[in-house]
Amino acid sequence: MDKEDLRREQRFLRMMRKTLGNVVKDVTPLGGRINPLSENTIHDIRECFGLISARERELAEALGFEQAKPYYADGELPDAKVISIIKSSKD
Repeated sequence: MDKEDLRREQRFLRMMRKTLGNVVKDVTPLGGRINPLSENTIHDIRECFGLISARERELAEALGFEQAKPYYADGELPDAKVISIIKSSKD
């Protein structure tokens, strides 16, 4: 497979994950109601998400980038200074 085929497969998997996630959201019951999906269907959906994620990782490696891990261009973490925006009672 060339890189364009791999990218096309990535887009396909992304749409499958998004669509499956939307289906799950649409059928998730509110307020303690009974779930319309059987335990087997819920298990199968989880398996699908796992397979999609595994293939996305394989494609990311094949294309030469790490998909889910952020990185800094220079390899170092930036210095962070936390500034409080709430005035304390001591001030």
